[in-house]
Amino acid sequence: MRIGIDVGGTNTDAVLLDGRQVLAAVKTSTTADVTSGIVAAIAGLQEQRPFDPADVRAVMIGTTHFINALVEARRLAPTAALRLSLPAGASLPPMVDWPGRLIEAVSGRGYLVHGGHEFDGRHIAELDEAEVRKAAADMGQAGVRSVAITSVFSPVNAEFEARAAEIVAAELPDAAISLSSEIGRIGLLERENATIINAALRELAAHIVDGLASSVSGAGITAPLYLSQNDGTLMDVDFARRYPVATFASGPTNSMRGAAVLSGLDTCAVVDVGGTTSDVGVLRHGFPREATTDVTVAGIRTNFRMPDVLSIGIGGGSRVREGAVGPDSVGYELTSRALVFGGDTLTATDIAVAAGRAEIGDPSLVAHLDRGLVEAALRRIADDVADVVERMRTSAEPLPVVAVGGGSVLLPDELAGAGEVRRPDHYAVANAIGAAIAQIGGEVDRVYAVEPGRRDAVVDAAKQEAVDRAVAAGASPSTVQIVDFDEVPIPYLPGNATRIRAKAVGELQLTDAKGR
Repeated sequence: MRIGIDVGGTNTDAVLLDGRQVLAAVKTSTTADVTSGIVAAIAGLQEQRPFDPADVRAVMIGTTHFINALVEARRLAPTAALRLSLPAGASLPPMVDWPGRLIEAVSGRGYLVHGGHEFDGRHIAELDEAEVRKAAADMGQAGVRSVAITSVFSPVNAEFEARAAEIVAAELPDAAISLSSEIGRIGLLERENATIINAALRELAAHIVDGLASSVSGAGITAPLYLSQNDGTLMDVDFARRYPVATFASGPTNSMRGAAVLSGLDTCAVVDVGGTTSDVGVLRHGFPREATTDVTVAGIRTNFRMPDVLSIGIGGGSRVREGAVGPDSVGYELTSRALVFGGDTLTATDIAVAAGRAEIGDPSLVAHLDRGLVEAALRRIADDVADVVERMRTSAEPLPVVAVGGGSVLLPDELAGAGEVRRPDHYAVANAIGAAIAQIGGEVDRVYAVEPGRRDAVVDAAKQEAVDRAVAAGASPSTVQIVDFDEVPIPYLPGNATRIRAKAVGELQLTDAKGR
């Protein structure tokens, strides 16, 4: 058995699975401290289907803690960005394109020193260790507690980042250090931005992960805890402490993975209607299609692994006004502010109840709503969602649509231009199911100099490295396979340069309470 939990802005969903069979499913309100909401969700599972905590092999949690902290610019550590790029990369300083409020929130400081590599691993300039020590000393005087280190083309060769990290750690033994070669992809500024975000979240990550772990252990569960990543795979708690940025899109990703399992479709569009937003993504071979362009998070351009998702402000908690639905939402206050719960705010949930699509709260409290208003609101929701689904298509081929999330009752049985909308069993907790069935992954994304006649050997080596990374992360070796592969020649670079990306996934290797 395993437990999957997804913490959203409005609801915390939890499921108890035996293999792929759903034994229990609960939906509770997200609490301000979040962890008590998780405790309540686990207690709800126990009440619905009593189980021995010792029989639970693993707990998987998807959380919005970290992206919310960035968006709200709260609880971020004083952070410095150290870039190894002189003399080549001096024209644009670190955080040059960041919103001012976020620079202020992280007390952002930037440092440029000599170093960096060419695309093929040759040195642009030697690492100047004295410059690194001087920068580290200044960071210490400024009260910096987290450091992001970025070097030109470090995904190709990370030696300078590793050495700089050793020097900074010697000068600032209590500082958390994040390396861009472990976080982002090719593309200096976007990779640096992702690394700075990760660094700023490190202190919060330690606090949050400890809180999640204590809420699970408080329920008597001793099984290992995992957090969901952006790409639909899992990371253990130690990895989550080091790389909190990898959780940013875990909510929509979990919903899409859950939709794949529940519907039996591995290629489709998924519409996840939650309490605050509707997220639309596309599944390819059972995994979310990844964004191929830079992804902007809280106004900051980044290039770490993110699913290609379009979000609109329509959900069960969306406020309804004459001719408009959303984008603002009452969020987790739905049960006190919506009309059907005795509140004074007209929400999309009230519209669903008035139309007979949902049985929540007291229907008599919305019986007075004008039928024209109800139908107009539902039509507006259907049109907006159909428009987003159409924008996500990349070919003329018809794309089946699967609707999940508690708010999906707002959608019609057919969408214009997309045809039938499928709602599988347990659609309301697809996100928690996606977390529970998530696998372990490993990825390689690098520029290789492919010598004539050596292409097959280079490709095989890249794929094997991805497989090895998945196994090292906890995947069962016999289940690992390559699920995504890209090979793109880069004609403007010498030496038959080719960017190769390989992604491998496998089933989590579980042990029981006796270590078997």
